[in-house]
Amino acid sequence: MATRARPINRICAAFGEPRISHNCRTRARKKTIRAAESGRNMACWIQSTPIGSKHAPAEARGACALGAGFTGVLQRRARVRAPTCRSARVISMDQPGQGIYDPATRPQDVNVVVFGSTGYIGKYVTKEFIKQGYRVTAFARPSSGIGGKKTMQDVRDDFEGGDVRFGDVTDLESVKAAFENLPDAKSTIVVSCLASRGGGIKDSNLIDYQATLNTLRAGREAGASHFILLSAICVQKPLLEFQRAKLKFEAELSKEAERDQDFSFSIVRPTAFFKSLAGQFERLGQGNAYIYFGDGKLCKCNAISESDLAKFMVLCAHQEEKRNSILPVGGPGEPVTPLEQAELQFALLGKKPKYSSAPIALFDVIINVLDTMGRLIPPLREAAEFGRIGKYYATEDMVGPSFGEDTLEAFFVQARDGGLSGQELGDASIFNRKEQMSAGKK
Repeated sequence: MATRARPINRICAAFGEPRISHNCRTRARKKTIRAAESGRNMACWIQSTPIGSKHAPAEARGACALGAGFTGVLQRRARVRAPTCRSARVISMDQPGQGIYDPATRPQDVNVVVFGSTGYIGKYVTKEFIKQGYRVTAFARPSSGIGGKKTMQDVRDDFEGGDVRFGDVTDLESVKAAFENLPDAKSTIVVSCLASRGGGIKDSNLIDYQATLNTLRAGREAGASHFILLSAICVQKPLLEFQRAKLKFEAELSKEAERDQDFSFSIVRPTAFFKSLAGQFERLGQGNAYIYFGDGKLCKCNAISESDLAKFMVLCAHQEEKRNSILPVGGPGEPVTPLEQAELQFALLGKKPKYSSAPIALFDVIINVLDTMGRLIPPLREAAEFGRIGKYYATEDMVGPSFGEDTLEAFFVQARDGGLSGQELGDASIFNRKEQMSAGKK
């Protein structure tokens, strides 16, 4: 039988996060507050967009009481520049039947330059292109991965068989270096898996629009004839800043294709990722209740695995029917509601089902408080946006055409038998565990 959840800490439990320290409410009154991207993680555990690329500027993250207020502390990174060299020579452009659309074109005849290559989806996309024989160049930050823990050598080891270059996607000159001295090829493709980490106002415009635009401009200058964009299905109903930023860039792609008929694009809009639905899995294994929003029937989705999505994106590199197209895509099977996801998890874990509900109205309270405080403390406008993100993903369906073979049930079986290693949200998580635990001790 469902019971009404207690306020904030019960909501945190719904997403596999630790309880918020009371001390945070005191620190929220100070000038410098370690920010929590409130709505993003709440939402992310239920439904996800392709957020999680590690190319956004680093942010200090931690948890504070949701009703007390949040602010972000952004750390600027030094730009990485590279010397100018010659660009790759492109032998033919990609009209239908030519270039990548020519049946005689082999993967080894095509250069593929991937941005956002170390992100959750980007690493699978990069490896899939390498696996299928393309000439792959992966562009990454000098320190990448969750928490920036991966070294340049780690990234090179991850992408064996491909070339790896390092730089800063927010710096156009640095991005241009990704295309320098590429092998002569029949065609060059740009693949962008870039996305802001939390969907905040500043990061959305910096990464989802401007940095991604940098990859288009640099690619076109180097002669790239096709662009594959990892977007998100949620842009179909744009209410959030990161959605508007993504749509703004999608419009740039469309304009470029209209301007030059030798240029083409594929915009891939996935529904949700399996990891987004696994936020409570470990809690349920410990005998806790599954916490859902509203009646538990909102935000149904047919999530897709990272492997299946990577294969779909590689198809965009040669299938003519995906040329100049917007391509929503989900995983196999019927969309499932949060309650149906819970039933599946309880059954696989052999646990008696227990449920607890959380009111959707809580998001409105959080958003209104932060919006009001944001008039006096501008950084809190970002936190209010995170609250809107949370509400969006707690209420909106994410459903797309089915593709692939990996099922949600198989994912949960693997999680039960082998754990959730590799499925961390990392910097896309609002309540960074280490930072929150440290905050609780201060």
